[in-house]
Amino acid sequence: MIVLMSGEILVSAENVSKKFCRSLRRSLWYGVKDVGSELVGRSNVEASLRKDEFWAVKDISFELRRGECLGLIGPNGAGKSTLLKMLNGLIKPDRGQINMRGRIGALIELGAGFNPILTGRENIYINGSILGFTRSEMDHRLDSIVEFAELEEFIDMPVQNYSSGMKVRLGFSVAAQLDPDVLLIDEVLAVGDVGFRHKGLNAVNKIMNKAAVIFVSHSMPQLSRVCTDIMVIDHGQSLLFEKEVDEGIEYYFDKFRGPSAMEVGSEKVKLVDFKINSDQGTDDELPTAKFKEPFFIELTFLLSGEISAYKINIGISDKELIPVAFLTSHPDGGYYLNTGQENRIKIEILSIPFSMGIYDMSIYFEEVTDSGKEGQIYARHLSIKQFKVPNGPHNYMPVLLQSRWEKHK
Repeated sequence: MIVLMSGEILVSAENVSKKFCRSLRRSLWYGVKDVGSELVGRSNVEASLRKDEFWAVKDISFELRRGECLGLIGPNGAGKSTLLKMLNGLIKPDRGQINMRGRIGALIELGAGFNPILTGRENIYINGSILGFTRSEMDHRLDSIVEFAELEEFIDMPVQNYSSGMKVRLGFSVAAQLDPDVLLIDEVLAVGDVGFRHKGLNAVNKIMNKAAVIFVSHSMPQLSRVCTDIMVIDHGQSLLFEKEVDEGIEYYFDKFRGPSAMEVGSEKVKLVDFKINSDQGTDDELPTAKFKEPFFIELTFLLSGEISAYKINIGISDKELIPVAFLTSHPDGGYYLNTGQENRIKIEILSIPFSMGIYDMSIYFEEVTDSGKEGQIYARHLSIKQFKVPNGPHNYMPVLLQSRWEKHK
C-alpha cells in the first residue's frame, strides 16, 4: 500500500493538449491513421492541426497538492470538461504528461459510471470494486454512503428511474465517501437541491484535509467558498492560474461578462439620463463607488400623461446578477405626482457596504393607484448601469453589514 504524505503533489499536468475534429468522417479516418502510427511505434501527434481539427485543450500545466482545491472556470466550450476527462483517464492527451497519485474519485457527468438497469445499491458496490475496495469494505461503508445521499427509500430501485437530483446525490456520495486522494467534480452540484448543495460543499471542505480537489463550476460563490487556487480557461488555454481566488474570479467576470441591458415596457417612460457618481468613469472604465463612502445616483426622465402618480425602485445585483440590495423612493408608501415636465431626481446612498467587485443597477417605474397601493410596472430598465467597488473587502459574500463589536472582560 502506498502511503501519501501531507503536502505531497497528487496531481501534475505538464503541457497537456487534446485535439478534436469537427467532421465525423475525418475524425474516424484520423483515428485509424493514429492507431496505425502507434502500432508501428511512431508518434500519432502531428505538429500542426489537420483539416477540421482544433485544440480543445492546449498546453495546460499545473500542480496540485493534498489540501488544495483548484477551481476551473471559463465560458462554455472552454475545455474544462475535456481536461477533467483526461485527468480521470477517460481520454488520453495528444501531447503532454499527466501524473495522478492515489485513489481517484470523479463526478464528471450526471450518471456517468452508473448502470441504469441496476439498483443504486448494486451501483455502489460496482463503483467501490472499481476503486479497489473489497466486498467487506463496501459492506462497512454502504450505510454512510446511502445516508449521505438521502436515498434510503430508493436505494433498491433501478437508477434509470432516479431523477437527475437523485443521481447527483448518489454519484457525489460514492465519490466523496470512498476516501479519494483526488476528487474531480464537474458542475454536477448545480443540479442538486439547495440542501444537498450545502451538504456537498461541506463535504468538499472535509475531503480537502486529506485529498486534492479539482472543481469545475459556474457558481462563483461555491468556488470562493472552497477553492485555494483558480484557473481561468478559454479556447483550451490557461489565461490565468493563481492563488488569489477572488482576483481570479474578478478577472473572469471582467473578461467574459458581456452587456446585459434590457428595456421592458418603456413606452410610458422615457429615461433621458442615468448617472452614477456623475459617471466619472470612461467607456473603458466603470464608475466607482468607494467602500463605506456615500454614493450618488441622478435620474432624468419624461413621463406620459397617462401616468398620474408613481414611485421608483432601484435594484442592485452582484456580478452573477443575483439581487443584493434594493432602494425605493417612498418606503413609507408615498409617491411622486406627474408634473408633466422633465423630472430630475438625485439619490444619495449613505454608505456602500459591498465587497470588491462589479455590480449592476436596474430601475423600475411603478404605478401608484388612487388608493395609494402599488400597481403595474410602467417600465423596467434592467442592468442599465454597472459600477465597481475597487476597495471593498475580498469576500464571496457581496455585502458587509456595518456593525459595532464590543469585547467584554
